[in-house]
Amino acid sequence: MHEYGVDPNLLMDKSVIYKKQQYEFYSESARFTMKFAKFGMFKIWVMSNMNESKLDTISTLLNGSNLDWQQVLSQIISTFSCTTGTLHFLNKDTNLLILEAQQGIPSFLIPKVSEIPIGKGMAGIAAERRAPVEMCNLQTDTSGVARPAAKETKVEGSIAVPMLLNGELYGTLGIAKPVPYDFTKQETKDLLSIGEEISRKISTF
Repeated sequence: MHEYGVDPNLLMDKSVIYKKQQYEFYSESARFTMKFAKFGMFKIWVMSNMNESKLDTISTLLNGSNLDWQQVLSQIISTFSCTTGTLHFLNKDTNLLILEAQQGIPSFLIPKVSEIPIGKGMAGIAAERRAPVEMCNLQTDTSGVARPAAKETKVEGSIAVPMLLNGELYGTLGIAKPVPYDFTKQETKDLLSIGEEISRKISTF
């Protein structure tokens, strides 16, 4: 018995119990963390495979016997969870981007997007720079990159990418969402890859 009337063995037992509880708590926390990490990795793996599957669908459409550019654009829009999009081909004689397919563009705006000069608007600037042009929210943009009429589409998060093959410009691809959005680096890379595949197809015409 301790001089203060406390059994040292009891103190030792309580200390052991406390340490055991701490160990169990941290062990459970570690297991939870591992489970969460594994779930996160699994989710990324699932999303990646789903994305690859959708990209494969686009590739299949491009290499089909009955190529339909409207169908191709619709699949691209769906793949990136967008609602609106345009596909322009470059007319090398006039140096104008000619509208080949569109989805979600109001009818009164069609004449304004049917022919786009290089360097004008998001598509024209993407073509001029040979690089993607993106806006988190087209409705609040003050950079002057988007043409005033573009805001009539009511879209917000938008991106336009040049369609290039071996450094040569074949047109532009643009998609947009009705909400503010920043496209990821992977999404931008995928869009450029799709643009390259479309360019390869156009080059055979």
